[in-house]
Amino acid sequence: MSDRSFKLLIINPGSTSTKVSLFKDEESLFEKSLFHDADELLKFGHVNDQLDFRYNVILNMLKEENEDPSDIDVFVGRGGSAQTQPGGVTLIDQKLFDDTVAAVGGSEHPAKLGVMLAWKFACEYKKDAYTLNPTNVDEYNDLARLTGIKGIYRISHSHVLNQKAVADYHARSLGKHYEDMNFIVAHIDGGITVSAHDHGRMIDGNMGADGEGAFTPTRIGSIPVLSLLDYLEDHTVDEVRLKCSRAGGFVELFGTANSDTIHEMVDKGDPKASLVWNTMLYQICKMIGEMSTVLCGKVDGILLTGGLLRFPDVKETIEKRCGFIAPVSVYPGEMEQEALAYSVLRVLRGEKTAHRYTGIPVWQGFGDIGL
Repeated sequence: MSDRSFKLLIINPGSTSTKVSLFKDEESLFEKSLFHDADELLKFGHVNDQLDFRYNVILNMLKEENEDPSDIDVFVGRGGSAQTQPGGVTLIDQKLFDDTVAAVGGSEHPAKLGVMLAWKFACEYKKDAYTLNPTNVDEYNDLARLTGIKGIYRISHSHVLNQKAVADYHARSLGKHYEDMNFIVAHIDGGITVSAHDHGRMIDGNMGADGEGAFTPTRIGSIPVLSLLDYLEDHTVDEVRLKCSRAGGFVELFGTANSDTIHEMVDKGDPKASLVWNTMLYQICKMIGEMSTVLCGKVDGILLTGGLLRFPDVKETIEKRCGFIAPVSVYPGEMEQEALAYSVLRVLRGEKTAHRYTGIPVWQGFGDIGL
C-alpha cells in the first residue's frame, strides 16, 4: 500500500460546461466550472470536435491558477459512449479512447469527452488516466432491456457517476449501506436522468441522451414516434440527433440552454417560460413514478441532485407530486468530483484494483430464445 501523496486533475464535461478540480490526495485545491454557451458549442458539428476546444480551455485555466500540468500525477475523466462496462474504476488506454471516440456503445453523451480529455493529457504528459462509473455502466435487469422492435434494446445511458455517489452518501448518512437500500435517484441539470437503484445496482432508468424521458435544457426527451416521423419529412436525421443531445429542449424553444435566464422569466410571470418550465418538472415527476413501480413501491428514498436543484421550486414540485412514494432528499449540484478523486486514490494506494477495458459489452443478448 502506497503512502505517497498524489495530485489528481478531475475533468468532468457536461452538456453546457466543463467542471475541473485539482486534488492533492483528499484535499480539493480548487474547483472551476467552465460554462460553454450553447451557441458556442453548436459551432462544432460533432461532440468529438469539441476536444481541442475544451482541452485549451482547461490549459488556460491551469495557467491562470499557476499550475503546471507536468506536476500532476494522474488525470481522471468522466466517461461514456464506449461499450457498456461494469461499475468501478477503469484504466483509460488507447482502446477505450478509440471506442469512446467512435461511440461504439451508441450514445454521444458529452461525458465521453472526459475520457478523451484525460487521455489527451495523459499522452502529452506521460501519466496515467482513469475513469469511474461512466454513463454506460450496465446493471440493468432483462425486463428493462426489451422493446417492441426486434434487435432494438434499451441500454444503460445515465448519470451513473453522480447517481451512485449520491446514493452511497445518502445511505451512509443514515448509518446504512447503499447495497442494503432501494432508491430512486434523479439527476436534474442540462441532461436529466432518473433511475431505480435496487440494493446497490442501477436496474433501470431513462436513456436521457437518446431521446427518452423528460425534455431538458438541451434535449428533446420522449417524442411520439409517428409525430417524429412526420417531423423527419422536413428535417434530417442529423438534425434530430443533435436535438437529442445538444439542441433540443430550452435551446429549441428559447435559443439558450441557460436555465437561470429561463427561470428569471418564470419568476416574472412569462406565460411561455412558465408552461415550459412546469412541463419539464411534470415530466420528471412522471419518470419518478415510473421508477417506483420498478421497485414495486419499496423505495427508501427519492434523491434529487444536479444543478437545477438551485431553484427551490424543483424540489417543491417533486415533493408535492411524489412525496407519497418516499421521503425526498436534495443534494444540489453533484458529488462527482469527489467520487472521481477518492475512488482513483484508492486504486493509486493499492486498496482497490482498476478494471481494464475489454471492448466486450456487459450484456450480450437474450441467448437462443429468439429475441
